[in-house]
Amino acid sequence: MPDSRTGRPPVQRAVRRRPAPSQPPPDNPVRRLYTRVHRAWDRPLTAYYLILGGSLLITVLGLVMVYSASQITALQMSLPGSYFFRKQLLAAAIGTGLLLAASRMPVKLHRALAYPILAGAVFLMALVQVPGIGVAVNGNQNWIALGGSFQIQPSEFGKLALVLWGADLIARKQDKKLLTQWKHMLVPLVPVAFMLLGLIMLGGDMGTAIILSAILFGLLWLAGAPTRLFVGVLSVAGVIGLLLIKSSANRMARLQCLGATEPRSGTIDCWQAVHGIYALASGGIFGSGLGASVEKWGQLPEAHTDFIFAVTGEELGLAGTLSVLALFAALGYAGIRVAGRTEDPFVRYAAGGVTTWITAQAVINIGAVLGLLPIAGVPLPLFSYGGSALLPTMFAIGLLIAFARDEPAARAALSLRQPRFGRKRAGGSGSGREPRRWNTMRRRASAARSSGER
Repeated sequence: MPDSRTGRPPVQRAVRRRPAPSQPPPDNPVRRLYTRVHRAWDRPLTAYYLILGGSLLITVLGLVMVYSASQITALQMSLPGSYFFRKQLLAAAIGTGLLLAASRMPVKLHRALAYPILAGAVFLMALVQVPGIGVAVNGNQNWIALGGSFQIQPSEFGKLALVLWGADLIARKQDKKLLTQWKHMLVPLVPVAFMLLGLIMLGGDMGTAIILSAILFGLLWLAGAPTRLFVGVLSVAGVIGLLLIKSSANRMARLQCLGATEPRSGTIDCWQAVHGIYALASGGIFGSGLGASVEKWGQLPEAHTDFIFAVTGEELGLAGTLSVLALFAALGYAGIRVAGRTEDPFVRYAAGGVTTWITAQAVINIGAVLGLLPIAGVPLPLFSYGGSALLPTMFAIGLLIAFARDEPAARAALSLRQPRFGRKRAGGSGSGREPRRWNTMRRRASAARSSGER
């Protein structure tokens, strides 16, 4: 009906509809968990806690397994059942002191100790070859008797010496911009490393020589060695290693035991390698129980030293072995993170050298137990019995802890941490002031934003 005033039909006005309220995205618990883990993993103190906690757990679990795996061996030698455990516990106590000392030392002191440690290691490694002083164990003369039942293996301290001295050498050459020349990258790092390798091989310990070679290649890789140079040094070392393997019937037999399924095959004796597989296979998922290993009753040689991982698999099962692998993986990741985030060249090279040392030795030991690598006779770091291996390794862990604490973000986070229980302000209780309550880092951060900052 037309409008009575204008005579035109009324205009239809469009009605605006309000947009529907946006619904929040569905709650995904997996994504929320991933976000929380990622944030926790990226915190400044993550590497510090991983190194400290991982090394502590590996050492404590190693003490438990040394006690379990060495009881039968000690009784067979007419010794108390806890004999090897007590010696390992003493070494762990001394190593803890070294770890704490190394973790509190400044970087300058670490660099100053590089040359004395190298000189001491070379002197002791040469002293091993002196008749009447050096002691042969399992065919390898790499030990020095200290009196009584205590012995020391100087080649284990050679690893620490090469890491510290090599890191200091490469860092100084980087400061002088000399690493662009191949002769400065190789000399004197490679000749000194070959000297250490020669002293080790005089005693016949090829396993330690392999670890030392891995440290050398790790330092060259971190220093940015060209591919041709790196491959050249690796080829020379490979040829020398092949000649050393072919010149020894024992080493050739170990190489031929890869993939063996029978303890004896003709003239080849693969007893230790095969019984290590037997121990792992009989453990199942959760193992036969702590102390219930069968292979340690004389069937598995070196049950508490080189093949302690096999006893761990038999008594704690797949769950126990995977836990040990996870701890070593976390330790390796933390070391790489420390080396990658620092701006100090010495810290980068030293952290990378220590990480290469521990991870390479763990891979070689576990690979030999699994039958994937030849038996090299190297202990599992922080886990196997042996004070000579435990002491320098714990000192190296202290280095990583010191480097992790020295990161700028980690220093800032540690400076914000205060004790939970407060102290009274100056003036005592008679001053009329309330005891100050120390806030945690999160509360301090929220208090800083209370002025309206978002």
